[in-house]
Amino acid sequence: MQLATLLYVRTDTHTLMLLRNKKRHDLHAGRWNGLGGKFEPGEMPEECARRELLEESGLHAEELEWRGLLTFPLFDGIKDWYVHVFVIPRFTGELIDSPEGELAWIENDALLDLNLWPGDRHFLPWVFGDRFFSARFNYLDGEVESYHRVFYGSLDKENA
Repeated sequence: MQLATLLYVRTDTHTLMLLRNKKRHDLHAGRWNGLGGKFEPGEMPEECARRELLEESGLHAEELEWRGLLTFPLFDGIKDWYVHVFVIPRFTGELIDSPEGELAWIENDALLDLNLWPGDRHFLPWVFGDRFFSARFNYLDGEVESYHRVFYGSLDKENA
């Protein structure tokens, strides 16, 4: 089992995305993705999110919003991946030259036009919605074979 985070740094108009184009033998090579990565031993999801954000972008999260949990059975052909998804609406710092790939601010309305993993097209609207979600995506040869999702409660802080 592999625990990981997936982060979307977001303003009212743009989302920070990462074109994975720097690492050799990268499973995500050539695709746009949010930031994030694997947990280190003993880390909480929030600690992993903050560390990965700083390592990959140079930014510091002032606020984290936990939005969901994604399950990818045998995604890399070896392990089941469990990915905690966060939105980061408030941050400080200056972007660095990321070791993972090319960082770019993408207009929110243009996210689904990017070369994404097929499952991302399903779950990105949930990430920016108003309910917590849990979902499982089964991939076969790089395509979504099936998926299942459940929504929970409301993310409305006023009525939570």
